[in-house]
Amino acid sequence: MINLELPKKLKASANQAHQVAAQIFRPISRKYDLAEHEYPVELDTMAAMVEGLADSGTQKIGGAAGGRGDDAGSSTDIVANANGGNMSALLNALETSWGDVGLMLTIPYQGLGNAAIAAVATDEQLERFGKVWASMAITEPSFGSDSAAVTTTAVLDGDEWVLNGEKIFVTAGERSTHIVVWATVDKSLGRAAIKSFVVPRDAPGLSVARLEHKLGIKASDTAVLLLQDCRIPADNILGSPEVNVEKGFAGVMQTFDNTRPMVAAMAVGVARAALEELRTILTEAGVEISYDTPAMNQHAAAAEFLRLEADYEAAYLLSLRAAWMADNKKPNSLEASMSKAKAGRTGTDVTLKSVELAGTLGYSQRLLLEKWGRDSKILDIFEGTQQIQQLIVARRVLGKTSAELK
Repeated sequence: MINLELPKKLKASANQAHQVAAQIFRPISRKYDLAEHEYPVELDTMAAMVEGLADSGTQKIGGAAGGRGDDAGSSTDIVANANGGNMSALLNALETSWGDVGLMLTIPYQGLGNAAIAAVATDEQLERFGKVWASMAITEPSFGSDSAAVTTTAVLDGDEWVLNGEKIFVTAGERSTHIVVWATVDKSLGRAAIKSFVVPRDAPGLSVARLEHKLGIKASDTAVLLLQDCRIPADNILGSPEVNVEKGFAGVMQTFDNTRPMVAAMAVGVARAALEELRTILTEAGVEISYDTPAMNQHAAAAEFLRLEADYEAAYLLSLRAAWMADNKKPNSLEASMSKAKAGRTGTDVTLKSVELAGTLGYSQRLLLEKWGRDSKILDIFEGTQQIQQLIVARRVLGKTSAELK
């Protein structure tokens, strides 16, 4: 029998995140939507709280811990049902995104790069970088979703790596203390030579070229970074420096198996916020939403609400499944992409349809509905677009390689 109830320890953590969303994020949401690139000083108080939770073991910094430290047995023999760092991070991302996804992406020490560190780093590196605020730099001007097309180079010079290249659309790229940069150590070896490097903010040769003006998540800074003979210590390469042609770049790609369910949770959180607002509006307008009456016999708006809610529930459950598999050390590449694809599409559908059904009220700035509609679009794009997720799912289901199915 499947039990879909959350354990008590996760309920407590999720409730705390919800209180942060309701009492800190919601009241300042519109303020920082209108004041793009202005740092939300209200979040400074959260830095100490997040660090305290991590030190106490209540939460893991960066969330997606890839099951590290969780005793859940092997990938083929579950001896315990683990709900660890991934599940905790997913629920926290969901609840805080319910408040404001742009502010959620600006919480100190909770950058996407932290998940990359947790997924790939050695134990020694995790000890060194476990409490930094790390953003993640992958995308370049020459490519979007094809992570294997990285052209930024990393050349070993004595006891230092020298990085050169340009990274775009780096979330929290200006505010974070460190950046996890994807670069190739040997272009002739293709994707197998792509590695991830931890670059400190003050590393010589690293600079912020500009901040992007965006459709949504305006509270979050999105930067263009330049690496010009940027030097970092040799041991700042995450994981093994060896190039394994047979393995490819599965090591760095493992990052996505942890972060995609988190992004899915962000979309689920925004969708839930919109559904709650829409239900209030419809109820006040005299539209009754019934779970006992067939949708075709209800008001058209009520029938549409039921459809949106069903998609929301599906996205939520897929996200939980992907995070649970990560915590229990099971390969979850398929499930991570399924959750991201479903939640990303559902988020945009729910928020935009809510704007439509709310009429003039939904399109105005009197409510946050139109903002959620703008914010949700990025959640269907970054960490792999909708099309890329569907391609990955097709490859996994059909048993095709990337060369066989493009």
